[in-house]
Amino acid sequence: MDRTSFNILSFTGKMKILHLSWMAFFITFVVWFNFAPLLLAVKESLGLSTEEIKTLLILNVALTIPARVIVGSLTDKYGPRVVYSALLAVCSIPCFMFAFSDTFLEAAIARFLLGFIGAGFVIGIRLVSEWFPHNELGTAEGIYGGWGNFGSAAAAFSLPTLALLFGGEDGWRYATAITGLMSLVFAFVFYAKVSDTPKGSTYFKPANLTAMEVTSKGDFFLLLLMKIPMYAALALLAWKVSPSNIAMISAEVTYLIYATLIALYIYELSQVWKVNKSIFTTPVPEIHQYKFKQVAVLNVLYFATFGSELAVISMLPLFFSETFELTPVMAGMVASAYAFMNLVSRPGGGWISDKCGRKITLVILTAGLALGYLLMAQITSGWTLWIAVAAAMLCSFFVQAGEGAVFATVPLIKRRMTGQIAGMTGAYGNVGAVVYLTILSFVDYQTFFYVIAVTAFCGLVTLSLMAEPKGQMAELNPDGSVTMIDVSH
Repeated sequence: MDRTSFNILSFTGKMKILHLSWMAFFITFVVWFNFAPLLLAVKESLGLSTEEIKTLLILNVALTIPARVIVGSLTDKYGPRVVYSALLAVCSIPCFMFAFSDTFLEAAIARFLLGFIGAGFVIGIRLVSEWFPHNELGTAEGIYGGWGNFGSAAAAFSLPTLALLFGGEDGWRYATAITGLMSLVFAFVFYAKVSDTPKGSTYFKPANLTAMEVTSKGDFFLLLLMKIPMYAALALLAWKVSPSNIAMISAEVTYLIYATLIALYIYELSQVWKVNKSIFTTPVPEIHQYKFKQVAVLNVLYFATFGSELAVISMLPLFFSETFELTPVMAGMVASAYAFMNLVSRPGGGWISDKCGRKITLVILTAGLALGYLLMAQITSGWTLWIAVAAAMLCSFFVQAGEGAVFATVPLIKRRMTGQIAGMTGAYGNVGAVVYLTILSFVDYQTFFYVIAVTAFCGLVTLSLMAEPKGQMAELNPDGSVTMIDVSH
């Protein structure tokens, strides 16, 4: 742990790690969201239908759910430096593939594979937790998440301009390829400049990579239950591209995907049993126990926070355009106010969590989030535009501050499993986006906002089950000695 002062203008020690981490995350989000701002140019250049464009948008997020779980485990095992560098380098390949694709199939494969870069977020959560003490952790994780998340807004503003500068019908290709080049170059910078822990600190690794450890019988069954929504969301995505909806795949392929997901869940169940069967015969010593319900509560909260953010960012330009009869460009600029809040809201949520306590901060922000979406459900064409934008920004503050508060708590549960926990919680954010966007395809905007508000109230109820992180957590050193890590004042 680096105990030097927290100085955002510094680029040494832990602050250098924080800055390089958010930069890496920023680049992953630029690459992941480089398609949406150039959507019309891609459609025209490749001669795609509206349904094919929608399919590409779905494929862009499909792989992120399992990717976050996989990358979280790899981070715990091999360390953030190697895993982040590898992710940035490897994911530049499908980015280049997309930039120079000539057919819908080539573009579809590239966008599907690019969903993997959305897992980058998880890596930095573990890295930042290694360098910052508990009383600064929320602020540091908030800056990492908020400034990195801004990559999506930066892509929306810069890439259309870049495409215009290159000009011609291939301008979008060069703009997209530049994001891939950024990712590839920064992979080498990250590898050269980052270390997993401060000098002299131990990087604790989980005993098993195949499944998450739990420390009680009840937690074993809760873990299996919490795995189901991730598989259900992937099944929902398959259903959206099946003949029942946009008919991108055949009925036979749809059923094959369903069967594969069931088989994978059964396989995962067997791995969870293999890793944790000893708890049914030998109790885990109290010093090494942790409560999986903490993870479950954070999963539900991230479903409502980041899940709703991803969904709302996707639909907000259209919502403003239709409600206030704005041009697409004006609607996009107005809607970007929601994403802009990330720069201060997410760090703010982490900072409040550091100062006031993890649980009370989550309670206040989740309640604010629910009320914020209830307010947005009231927006009609009779409102003044600037008041509607202010309502969206107010709601956005609670959403993104809530995300910051969730990930201020994640690293305080079990240090050696931080990547796995962050991976699962992060995946729940994508599960939320899939669920909310699917609901939006069946209901009007007002009902959509009401649904998010109701799930936020459900999150508020589950918060009653969460315990405030207190005291210390124990981690076992390779030589058998125990290190105690502070999680509260």
